[in-house]
Formats: sequence, C-alpha cells, structure tokens
Amino acid sequence: MQSTAQTPDQYLAELPEERKEPMQKLRKLLLSNLDGEFEECMQYGMLGFVVPHSVYPAGYHCDPKVPLPFISVASQKNFIAFYHMGMYSNPTLLDWFVAEYPKHCKSKLDMGKSCIRFKKMDDIPYDLMAELVKKMGVNDWIAIYESVLKK
Repeated sequence: MQSTAQTPDQYLAELPEERKEPMQKLRKLLLSNLDGEFEECMQYGMLGFVVPHSVYPAGYHCDPKVPLPFISVASQKNFIAFYHMGMYSNPTLLDWFVAEYPKHCKSKLDMGKSCIRFKKMDDIPYDLMAELVKKMGVNDWIAIYESVLKK
C-alpha cells in the first residue's frame, strides 16, 4: 500500500478515518521529540524522517540522491508500521525497547527487524515511542550508519 502523496499533509488527508488520529499523533510525537536536524518528508510512499543532504551530503548509500532514512511511519492494510532504523542497527537500543514494551502495552510486541506493527490503534504506546525517538540524535545515527557500512 505505497502512497503516491507528495506531502505529509496530503498523505494524512488520504488515510481512512480510523487511521487519521493515530497517524497524526505519531507524526506530532516525532516532530516534537526528534532531534531538530532530522527533516520530515515523504519517502518510499510513507511519512519519512531523514537526515537531509545539508547535514549528511553523502545521502543513502543505496541511492545517494535520497536523504539518509531514519524513521518512517506508514498506514498499511492491517496495521500501522513504525520503522526505526536505529533499532535495527543498535542492539542496545533494541534490547531496551523490547524490555520496556510490556510495561507500556497489553498486547504482545509484533516486530520485524526495524518495523514495529501496531494492529490495534488503541494500543499504541505513545509515551514509549516518544522515549524511543529521543534516544538517538542525528550525529548518533550517522555514526552508527557509517560504522555498519564500513563492515
């Protein structure tokens, strides 16, 4: 379900009614808790929060014309997906999140390598997600990204 929306506002406006509020809350959470050097955009048909070329001119190694991805949020067919590349690359951050999740949420954690899937809109742990977002700044993410690339 990749969106063709050109802007985050257009993306949110096109969502089904039952998804608008949780997606808007996640967007607001990201905008107010992320390091200010991250930039919001549409990337890969999702809301993207990236390291802009003005901060990291090399861009994403898969396509250097694209800014370095960090977090993406998408309304998929059966869930809201929250992609956090920092957790994928930092086992300590991942372990922290996995340990904290049950303290904030009744449902079992449904997670892939970098994707947290929220099937129940009422069960999104917004406070925990805000904590997660604050744990990695732009410079931290660039350092981890470059260390993984050099391996």
